[in-house]
This record gives sequence, C-alpha cells and structure tokens, in this order.
Amino acid sequence: MEQALTQHITQFLLELGAGFAYVGRQVELNVGGDDFYLDLLFYHLKLRCYVVVELKTGDFKPEHTGQLSFYLSAVDARIKSEQDAPSIGLLLCKTRNKLVAEYALRDNNKPIGVAQYQLAQALPADLENQLPSIEQIERELEKEA
Repeated sequence: MEQALTQHITQFLLELGAGFAYVGRQVELNVGGDDFYLDLLFYHLKLRCYVVVELKTGDFKPEHTGQLSFYLSAVDARIKSEQDAPSIGLLLCKTRNKLVAEYALRDNNKPIGVAQYQLAQALPADLENQLPSIEQIERELEKEA
C-alpha cells in the first residue's frame, strides 16, 4: 500500500487537502542507536507542522498508537524546529473498531487520528475491466506484508 501511495503521491496529496508537502517515505530516525522508519512523512504548510502517516494493512490494534506516539516524539525532538508546531499523527488501517480506537487514544495527549482506508471506490464501467479487483489488490498487499 505504501509503495502504491507513493507512486500516486500527487493524487494522494490532493485527497489529503491543501497545504501538504511530501517529505519522504521510510524516513529514517535514529533514536538511542536504534533505527526506526516512518512510513510517510509530510509537512503541512499552513499548520507549520510535520504529519507522520503510519500505514497498517490489517485491523487497528491499540499498540499502533504507542508506536505512532513514539514517532511523533522522535520527530519533534529530532526534526522539527522551534518555529514548528507539534507533529500530528495519522494512522491508516484496513479496519478500525471505533470503541477500541477511542480507548486507545483516550489518555494520549498527542494529536493522533485513526482512519480506515478504502482500497477502491465505484468505478465507471469502462474502467472496471482494466483495473484489478479489490480482492486482487488485497492479495498483493498481503504478499508485501
């Protein structure tokens, strides 16, 4: 999914909305001698902050918020300048249970959003035969995971 998004980054940025600038994919952060990799990193020009996007090909799990919170702290400590606002996290999952997400985020003081992604929307009939089905895309994503 990450590779597909970066191949179509212009469309993805348009879907995110105005003000997003693409910083990179698999951005390396070294913390205490250990390397960590952010799936996608953006900078929001109007908000003046970094936006860390974590992509999960499976269901939302509470531990995902801990990982994203850690990444936000590391970006704030290692990348952002004093003029930047605190970083924002966005966790995109295949599915999300709203109540589980609510409990996972309830006592977290970092700005984190959880959303589920859609692999496809309704397509014009003339394009349906030229593109892979949702099932084919899901099989390819599972191979990469």
